[in-house]
Amino acid sequence: MTTSKRLADRKIARFEKNISKKSSENSKKGYAYPVGPIVLGFFVFVVVGSSLFQIIRTATSRGMA
Repeated sequence: MTTSKRLADRKIARFEKNISKKSSENSKKGYAYPVGPIVLGFFVFVVVGSSLFQIIRTATSRGMA
């Protein structure tokens, strides 16, 4: 029982060291965007374009709705 307890303590210590090392690596890396800049640009283009299209359509309909 003593050997397995010692072995378990060593494994737990190694695991905790590994976890703390990984968490410090993630904090040093900084913020990474989940989407690329091209996808983000396309999304902004679609949103801004559709809103401009809606404004133009509303202005030309002259409130007939």
